[in-house]
Amino acid sequence: VQLQACGGGLVQAGVSRRLSCTASGSIFSINAMDWYRQAPGKERELVAEVTSLGRTNYADSVKGRFTISRDSAKNTVFLQMNSLKPEDTAVYYCKADLYSSGWNRIITWGQGTEVTVSS
Repeated sequence: VQLQACGGGLVQAGVSRRLSCTASGSIFSINAMDWYRQAPGKERELVAEVTSLGRTNYADSVKGRFTISRDSAKNTVFLQMNSLKPEDTAVYYCKADLYSSGWNRIITWGQGTEVTVSS
């Protein structure tokens, strides 16, 4: 099972950007898909999560600006980021908690996509 994230880049403050992450491989079902980020010199932190039931949770720092959503049919999770700020600059990682087709529970991470917000 692999996660492939994309959508990062260099943007100016105030604009929007959408990240996507697709899981591929022998997947039976996906429980939750999350976005984390790690800024230079800081620990990785949870940004947003969405469960299989569609329940969402956000870090306080992104509430009202970021929206997580998922396309279960395509095993894809999105992170819509609006009103970006320089402090959102980080490498963004997706994470999936899933069951493989062999009923093995797997927690796996994507490779990260870098978002740089200039002021």
